[in-house]
Amino acid sequence: MPKATEIDICVCTFRRSEIADTLRSIAAMDQPPGYRIGVIVADNDDTPTAKQLVAQLTQGLGLPIRYLCCPARNISIARNACLDASRADFVAFIDDDETASSQWLAKLVETAEITGADAVLGPVKARYLPDAPEWMSLGDFHSTFPVWVEGEIRTGYTCNVLLRMDAESISGRRFNLARGQTGGEDTEFFDQVHKAGGMVAYAAKAWVDELVTPERATFGWLSKRRYRVGQTHGHLLRSRSAGKARAKQFALASAKVAFCFVSAVLTMVWPARRNRSVLRGIMHVGVLSGLLGVHEIRQYGMPLLDEGRNGTA
Repeated sequence: MPKATEIDICVCTFRRSEIADTLRSIAAMDQPPGYRIGVIVADNDDTPTAKQLVAQLTQGLGLPIRYLCCPARNISIARNACLDASRADFVAFIDDDETASSQWLAKLVETAEITGADAVLGPVKARYLPDAPEWMSLGDFHSTFPVWVEGEIRTGYTCNVLLRMDAESISGRRFNLARGQTGGEDTEFFDQVHKAGGMVAYAAKAWVDELVTPERATFGWLSKRRYRVGQTHGHLLRSRSAGKARAKQFALASAKVAFCFVSAVLTMVWPARRNRSVLRGIMHVGVLSGLLGVHEIRQYGMPLLDEGRNGTA
């Protein structure tokens, strides 16, 4: 009998009981034919707080789950632990506050087979609670989709992705530990994959759901997130430019800041459009700070902020 192609589904967790729903959705989904599925859970807490829950779910769901304790409050360490532990042909990442649709993995695999891509991204669909601000749910500010630049995807994210582990652009690559508490480690990872010649594809039907909790359903949370995204992009631009090239990038980002805030004023009476422009402006302010070399803000690993939160947020 030929050896089955193996896929490890990796879930990094930090004090989230919602991981139970994540693992249940994985157990209930349609498995791609001809593939053998395993699950790796990497607990990023100081102590193995998720171990008992994962053990119970392993028995109840019949999933082959390997539990890893990665006590550092650094999401890059947890992600790298998953990559180090896996010997599978493919590795998929899903967050511990997400639930997989029935065709999630099958559609990721289908796209990987058709395109031969090194990595395949899927969409993350936000689910808003009834008390979320109307402008937020109307504008769908929390869903995640890839960004195309000149017809290709040049970076990515780990909340819904399939990696081909023997691809030259991915084999041996790991997440930057220095970004494990600021965020942006996945942006940098896929930026390097693209620079190494790796192809990133998109599977539109490989979606997962993510509930927008009350602490995230605020303008303040969104603005901090957008600013950090901009900082990461600015630091990446700074690392590969200098002199006139960097000055040009700074001027372009400054122009985008001005354009976004002017657009916000012009759309003041439409809250969703106004806030989208403001948030884009904040993101470009983050780009400016990254180009200037300002240290990225620390989002994870801080005790007062991390209670009940996950390093993958």
